[in-house]
Order: sequence, then structure tokens, then C-alpha cells
Amino acid sequence: MTSRLRELRKARGLTLAEVAARCSPPTTAVTIGRLETGMRQLSLPWMERIAAALDVEPADLLPAQSASSLPVAAILGRDGPAAPAAPLTAPLPVPVPGAIALLVQASAGDYRAGDTLWLEQLPPDRFAEAVNTDVLAPRPVGRFAFGRLAAVEGARLQILPPAPGSRQVIIADAPWVGRAITLIRRL
Repeated sequence: MTSRLRELRKARGLTLAEVAARCSPPTTAVTIGRLETGMRQLSLPWMERIAAALDVEPADLLPAQSASSLPVAAILGRDGPAAPAAPLTAPLPVPVPGAIALLVQASAGDYRAGDTLWLEQLPPDRFAEAVNTDVLAPRPVGRFAFGRLAAVEGARLQILPPAPGSRQVIIADAPWVGRAITLIRRL
């Protein structure tokens, strides 16, 4: 388990040896170093000893929970960016349960190399919900088709690949499709 031990020790300007000496009973700098790096498990008894030595609560040694939102600095509108009238937060993306990912290695259509798509898996009785959205569909022998789902006709899917001039792909009896729901793109 990673902890905040090193961060808290350095914030107090203490060396490994000083923290070790403050522990009750005292320990060694090597042991504190191993606890900091995760080479030794930071158990509850160790957390209590070290928290007392650093004058913090044992829970302070646990890694901080990751944020679930970001503060909004500005809103981009027709007239350019403007400050929000009241404090706002933007939620961080969270995959839906059972989601799968598609990594884009080479640019295709609207997608750039390095993009990641999160896909919601849909069973055959929900294929119609994905019409006019981008989908990933399994094909025989470990292959896949990706593109805009143009139509669902019974058990047949018509998929238009994103590359210009590509021919429509017809897939029969797909066990599932992954509907693109989130695009992750680093700038």
C-alpha cells in the first residue's frame, strides 16, 4: 500500500532517522525507509506508531482519495471564455460497469492516434439503441469491425468504417456491440 509517510515526513523537515527515533519503541531509519517505499507493509500498528511520531492521525498516512471532480475556471461560450457566475465543478469521467476500451493506434476518421474510447457493451436486443453512433463489433476468428452503425436489420448489422472510401461491413449474429460513450484525448 502506498502511503503519505514520505510526504508528511518531508513536510515536517524530518529525516528517516529522526522519525525512527521518535517512534515508541524506537526503530531504525532503514525500517522507516522500507515502510515509505512499500518494501515493508504499513500495518495498523505501524501506522499508529508512525502517526504518533509525526504528530498526525493514523488516517493521515493513508493515500488521499482521488478527486471526483475538477473546479471550473471558465466557461467557453460564443463570446469567448468567461468566469462562472457561481463556483462550479466538472465531473471526472467514470466508466460504466462492464465498459470496455478501444485504443486508437492510427488516426481514423474523427479519431486520432493516442485516443482511447470507452465502450458500453450492448446485447443484441439493444443494438437499435446504437444506430448512428460508433460501435465496435466482434467478427469471427478474433477480428473486429469499427465504425458508424448505419442500420440493424434483424440479426444483421451495417457498419460504415471511419476511413473515407471504405466499404460498408455487414455482420450477422454479433453477440454484442460496444457503443462509444466516452472519448479520452490528451492534447
